[in-house]
Parts: sequence; structure tokens; C-alpha cells
Amino acid sequence: MAEEKKEPWLNQLALTTVILAVCATLSTFKGGGYSTRGVISQAQASDQWAYYQSKSVKANLYEMQRDKLALELETLPDNTPDSTRQRYQALVADYSKKLQRYTQERNDLQNKARELEQKRDEAQRHSQPFGIAVIFLQIAILISSIAGLFKRRALWLAALPLGVLGLTYFADGFFLFL
Repeated sequence: MAEEKKEPWLNQLALTTVILAVCATLSTFKGGGYSTRGVISQAQASDQWAYYQSKSVKANLYEMQRDKLALELETLPDNTPDSTRQRYQALVADYSKKLQRYTQERNDLQNKARELEQKRDEAQRHSQPFGIAVIFLQIAILISSIAGLFKRRALWLAALPLGVLGLTYFADGFFLFL
């Protein structure tokens, strides 16, 4: 039987299909990695906000208690012993210190939560182009496979712009130029 003559463009089709498949695989892994990083950062940020809220509740309790004691101190009868007044003043001062500590801790937690939200946002900005790249690369691979199967060069040439678009989004996943 005579060996069927292989058309030269089929080698180019095979090479481009392999390149597209490798880039699609890398896009899947990189996109998944960024997606995971985004989910983890969101969970950590949520934890920080919950901790922030608990600190806010505690600070509010100390503030209310401090204000109550300060009001009681002001309304103590004139014949109240100095030791009692000093005890009230010490408690008011102690609650004021605790309130300052909780306020500082809340500020620190808020900053940490916002940093984590920025990490989440950055991960999402990278993840999205990789996801789009996978779509275009898979379509280009599918059309290229059909072109090779039916030996239709025109189909392969139609797949190339989709592959280039997929490669553009693949590169954008790294560099965020779009």
C-alpha cells in the first residue's frame, strides 16, 4: 500500500496544538493557584474582621463601664471617704487604659484585614485572565484537532487567532497589561 503523503502544514498544526495545550495547562494551574490564594485571603480577612468586631464589643463594654463609674464618682456624696473616691478613680483610669488598648488593637486588626483584602483582590485580578485564557486555548485546541482530523488547513488557520487571544490572556495573567 502506498504511504499517504503528509502535508507540511500538519507538522505546524501539531506544534501549535502542543504549545496551546501546554499554555492551557499552565493557565489552569496558575489560575487555580491565584483563585486558592484569593479564597484563603478572604477567609483570613473575614477572621480579622470578626476579631475586630469582638474587640469593638469589648471596648464598648469598657467604655460604658468607665462612663458609669465616672458618673458615679461625680455624684458621690461629699462625706464619701477618700479611699472610695481613689478606688473609683483607679477603676476609671484602668478602664480608660483598657479602652485605649482595645482601640489600638482594633486599628491593627483593621489594617491587617485590609491588607488581606488587597491580597485577595490582587489574586482575583491575576486569576481572571488565566480563566479566560483557558477558554480560548481550549477552543483553539479543539478546532485545531478537528482541522488535523479532517486535514482542513482553513480550520487550523481559523483556530490560530483564538489561540493568539488565549496566549494574550495567558500573558496578561502574569503581567496584567489588559
